Amino acid sequence: MNTTFEKFIDNMIDWLKDFLPNLLGAVIILIVGMWLSGVIAKIVSRAMKGAKIGETVISFANSFIKISIKVLVIVAALGTLGFNVASLVTAVGAATVAIGLALQDSLKNVASGLTILIAKPFTVGDYLETNGLQGTVTRIDIASTHLLTIDNKEVIIPNSSISTSSIVNYTSQDKRGVFLSYNVSYGSDIDKVKGVVLSVIEKNKTIFKEPEPYIVVGKHEDNGIEIVVRVWCKTSDYWNVYFYMQENIKKEFDKNKIEIPFTQVDIHNK
Repeated sequence: MNTTFEKFIDNMIDWLKDFLPNLLGAVIILIVGMWLSGVIAKIVSRAMKGAKIGETVISFANSFIKISIKVLVIVAALGTLGFNVASLVTAVGAATVAIGLALQDSLKNVASGLTILIAKPFTVGDYLETNGLQGTVTRIDIASTHLLTIDNKEVIIPNSSISTSSIVNYTSQDKRGVFLSYNVSYGSDIDKVKGVVLSVIEKNKTIFKEPEPYIVVGKHEDNGIEIVVRVWCKTSDYWNVYFYMQENIKKEFDKNKIEIPFTQVDIHNK
């Protein structure tokens, strides 16, 4: 009995002698590898910040680097412990393919998110129109883009929908044109109308002198003459200029007895 126990103890000691160095090596690989994943991610993040790359891209790259290195470290540690790494990699690969097939739509959103982050058709703070929706971009995630509408509603759009749709970016340029039109009666003095419109424009200092304001006759409507007005301003001043023009043109037309016609129907009794 003692002999059997002694043999068991001897076998355990021999096994520990063989296994402990491998276990110690695996632990060292794990500790050093996990530490390195954080260090490398920080170095890459600093380099990307120095290149003025957006925070969203940096955050994604940081996570991707950490996860990738940690996976490699775990595989290396398991290999040190004697596991069949080739079989493990094959199993992980098969699982990845299966998960990928199950998450095709999500992966499309991720791929589209990366395209948006790299190509930068818009950034946080831009005012967009896409998929029939308008709003200010508040956040760009890997899978979706968040818009805040003018009436303070949050809209979350899958990135794959945005990447396959037309995008109108209203704020990507420093200046923007304010294009307006007004109808005046056929009895109006066109030169006087132009003068009144120009006087309204000149009173607003946020409207650019260059490009020069554009005031012309657009077309002859059934109930009046269309006056087309084009002015330019800073993008941030667009709505202030738009509402200023709409209010003050009406006031000045009233002061100068310029008639704004409206649709009417004449009924004749015989």
